[in-house]
Amino acid sequence: MKSVTVIIYEDAFLTAVASVLDLLTTANQLLVKSGKKRMFDITLAGEHQKYIQMELPVGFTCQKTLDEIKYTDLIIVPAFKGDRKPLDVLNNNQSAVQWIQKMYKKGTEVASLCFGCFFLAEAGLLKGKSCTSHWMAIEGLQKRYPDINVNPDVILTDEDGIYTGGGGFSSLNLLSYIISKFCGREIAIQLSKLFSIDLDRLTQSHFFVFQVQRRNEDEAIQQAQTYIEENYNNEISITQVAAQFPMSLRTFIRRFKKATQYTPQQYLQRVKIEAAKKRLERREETINEVMYQVGYTSPNAFRTVFKRVTGLTPSQYTQKYDRHF
Repeated sequence: MKSVTVIIYEDAFLTAVASVLDLLTTANQLLVKSGKKRMFDITLAGEHQKYIQMELPVGFTCQKTLDEIKYTDLIIVPAFKGDRKPLDVLNNNQSAVQWIQKMYKKGTEVASLCFGCFFLAEAGLLKGKSCTSHWMAIEGLQKRYPDINVNPDVILTDEDGIYTGGGGFSSLNLLSYIISKFCGREIAIQLSKLFSIDLDRLTQSHFFVFQVQRRNEDEAIQQAQTYIEENYNNEISITQVAAQFPMSLRTFIRRFKKATQYTPQQYLQRVKIEAAKKRLERREETINEVMYQVGYTSPNAFRTVFKRVTGLTPSQYTQKYDRHF
């Protein structure tokens, strides 16, 4: 069972909190109905007090305050309304920001819905990583946190135990993704039917780091990206890719990085590892079989790159997201 802490604060968007409770509790019910154990043990937690009065005529009675929680498997930060100034919200919830930072260092995974990503960014969790949010939040995120790769065109991101969801109700896709990861796609499909969630939108997450880079205007590099994504499981080299275009290898690498923020080799590795993650989550193949399927022949090389990208070894990743419980 996974312990899940939902942070409740007065500026939180009511539907963001309700959607977390509805989807996770329904997932538990579906698991029990299918003869399995509940997956999520959910706790509502306030920063300093257990009763949180929202802006609307409604309040939440939390089971605990944040300082009473010494560890949790997953933190979920609900969105706040877009008409709020992010800096004001953050200033009002600095203890929550610090607590998130402390828990992540202990190994806790963290998920943000919509504008909730500001909490993760302020805690320093998104430095050098990708995130997404509501379209209204993008400019503010880029200005305040220039060391973050903000991806406005994707539904969700998943990197190093940090999840971020898109704007408004698209955060339902992030919750569905998390449920699929921990409970299996079958449960997620049942939920999608009950709540009318389009799970197909999750296909963007396979290459979440790269989809936004399609906005670059370098047609040759766009073609190179497509070639890599369609042939990542073959033994291809960057020299081979560059040879398809009338430019030197040095120029190709320079233009590729300018357009995508990644070198061609980094890009290829990211595509391979994202594909490997999906295969490992299905548990239908051994780690070595997955390794060969995504184009690696050396177990050491595969393990090294996988850990650098995900923060976990392939075996640790498989164990963490084992659906056979």
